[in-house]
Amino acid sequence: MISHLYQNIILKNPKSVFIILLIAILSFGYFSKDFRLDASSETLLIEGDPDLKYLKEVTDRYGSKDFLVLTYTPNEGMVSDTSINNLLSLKYKIQSLDWVHSVITLLDIPLLDNSDAPLQERLESFKTLKDEDVDKDRGFKEILSSPVFRNFVISEDGKTSGIIVNLKKNKELKDITKKSKEEIELFRDQIKKKNHENILEIRNVIKSYEDIGKIYLGGIPMIADDMMTFIKSDIIVFGLGVLLFIIATLWFVFRKIIWIIVPISSCFFSVVIMTGLLGLLGWKVTVISSNFIALMLILTMAMNIHMSTRFLQLRKNFQSKTNLEILTLTTNKMFWPILYTVLTTIIAFLSLIFSEIKPIIDFGWMMTLGLITSFVITFTLLPTLLSFVPTKNISVNEDERSKLTQFLGKLSISYKTPIFFLTFIIIILSAVGISKLEVENSFINYFSKETEIYKGMKLIDEKLGGTTPLEVILKFPKNKKEVTEEDDEFEDWGSDDKQNEEKYWFTKDKIDTIKNVHNYLDGLPQVGKVLSFSSIIDVATQLNNDKPLGTLEMGVLYSKIPESIKAEIIDPYISIEDNEARISLRIIDSQENLRRNDLIKKINYDLQNELGIKQDHYKLAGILILFNNLLQSLFKSQILTLGLVMIGIFAMFVILFRNIKLSLIGVVPNFIAAFFILGIIGMLGIPLDMMTITIAAITIGIAVDNSIHYIYRFKEEFNKIRDYKETLKTCHSTVGTAILNTSITIVFGFSILVLSKFIPTIYFGIFTGLAMLLAMISVLTLLPSLILIIKPFEK
Repeated sequence: MISHLYQNIILKNPKSVFIILLIAILSFGYFSKDFRLDASSETLLIEGDPDLKYLKEVTDRYGSKDFLVLTYTPNEGMVSDTSINNLLSLKYKIQSLDWVHSVITLLDIPLLDNSDAPLQERLESFKTLKDEDVDKDRGFKEILSSPVFRNFVISEDGKTSGIIVNLKKNKELKDITKKSKEEIELFRDQIKKKNHENILEIRNVIKSYEDIGKIYLGGIPMIADDMMTFIKSDIIVFGLGVLLFIIATLWFVFRKIIWIIVPISSCFFSVVIMTGLLGLLGWKVTVISSNFIALMLILTMAMNIHMSTRFLQLRKNFQSKTNLEILTLTTNKMFWPILYTVLTTIIAFLSLIFSEIKPIIDFGWMMTLGLITSFVITFTLLPTLLSFVPTKNISVNEDERSKLTQFLGKLSISYKTPIFFLTFIIIILSAVGISKLEVENSFINYFSKETEIYKGMKLIDEKLGGTTPLEVILKFPKNKKEVTEEDDEFEDWGSDDKQNEEKYWFTKDKIDTIKNVHNYLDGLPQVGKVLSFSSIIDVATQLNNDKPLGTLEMGVLYSKIPESIKAEIIDPYISIEDNEARISLRIIDSQENLRRNDLIKKINYDLQNELGIKQDHYKLAGILILFNNLLQSLFKSQILTLGLVMIGIFAMFVILFRNIKLSLIGVVPNFIAAFFILGIIGMLGIPLDMMTITIAAITIGIAVDNSIHYIYRFKEEFNKIRDYKETLKTCHSTVGTAILNTSITIVFGFSILVLSKFIPTIYFGIFTGLAMLLAMISVLTLLPSLILIIKPFEK
């Protein structure tokens, strides 16, 4: 019924079909203008993570600014006149940019120990290193020994300083919730474009100062912009690289221009329609899905090679038949195997939607839609184009490829025991490797060592107190005000209720708790810079001739400090209104033996058991928690997606072949290939990440295509030949050649991904390509060996 309808509607009306396809490509081509990229940090988080919601609350409460960080290592000493003048010039040059709110450098740090005046006077009229009448060496030593600024704006060795560039807030952001979805998207695009222009502008400034020392740019806006550049570059490089390789492969296989034009047309139509569909649906391409065009090209090409090879083989066998008859025969024979290969691959990609991570979920849906698009185009455009051209004198040059497939066929017949033994060894090695798999990874390791992102992050990590932020929020129980004998002494300092609340807030219990937690965190080897109210107390103690301040003295001092200083160095660490204190720390991300999950567990355990803080009296927040949640989710989703893929594909095989034994034979070689790749990843000590986590599921989904084609053809040929060995030889020289050609295309197609600047994408390309190679060898050796032993077909 289906084949009859298909023949009447598609095959007998090629001109009408071609016109419809042209209208489709023009329509979707128009919507491809709405195709968008997204490299924001939200794309690397779990959707609906409650820790993300809490972090936003903390950020709103304690304040935050968008900022860029520059690391500055001058050629001369940090406080030489030349270095100070150069830094001052750089600061003013950056400050003059219209999108910069403020620039904080070493020269802006308040020097409170640079004179012998009373503390209150020093706070109200402080000096900085850029003032003429300041002892610069004394001021530099003060900053270098400061509990607040050491390892923050200046490295411990005093050779590298940080320059904080605070960005102006976009006033329209406040009203963004009132805008429509389309306006929000347009507004975000404008922000991205502006951010890109800003980054280019500040890089030009840095370039003009490169002779004064080493300057690297860092910060989330720069990382987001560079990631966008990487995604754009990857899409272009992957797409063009795969396209050129496909053209070379098609020429190598068919040696005729027509067999390059027809499959390439299918690829072109599929990709343009899919890009337009993504624009129409408003789905954005992220780092995870940046290779979707390359994948679509590879998978569309695989379908086209199978169709084209079968067409040519039937053309050769039935030379008296008309073009329409050969096309009808080809589509009849290839519809079901290709449909099932598409469905099994879709199962693999759909399994990704259970991962909880939005870009991985979107990637699963994108590739599902992409595969459906490729399938429809393959069975409409390819036969349509073939009906327009004379194909009687075209044949596939398969002799050379047959030599390799014939060799693999002989191995399957004569060396079954060694093949099974080698398979057993591979299973054992895979199990050992898989047991060593871990999800631990550093964001810094996602980038090549040659990139500015890596160099900047590495320097900040090692010299300026770490990169990945973690917040410890201490929630104090509501106690009655502690009134001490000191109370009367300070009664006349102010009777305002708010002032009294501030004055009495600084109790001994609170200060001791903050100090204890601060010192504990500072003692952890994985922790870089720790900042809290305890740091401020240490500075105040130094300024008070090393005499500790009483709790009421702190309260009084707090009420007398100028608002400008209070807003910058105190308010980010205490919230009297919410009865909370914030301890901010950064993790040394590049530390080799860093285990985030273990570190978080240790901090939680020690805060409760060593420091005696109740569980509901503190909370951990920050990027470290979100990143760790992502990593732990990846590990769970790996097991879930693999399990779903294996069950789903096995069920598909049972439906297709209606034979349990044959279904098991079909899936085993591909499962082994996928597990072996996971084993290799484990043995090499490469941690699983957002990209490598998808390798096993995708490998199984794509690799089983070969099993389906092979078994389907074996069943068809066996019904005619009725001899297992002879059928095997026939299959290896026919469908075996198509499997070899498609596998080579897929393997080298994935290898193009090594040109990426994003390390997880490189791993994805290498290991998926390697898995596909192993799967192909397995399908042409282990699969036929199993068929010969089990003999699943009727006698």
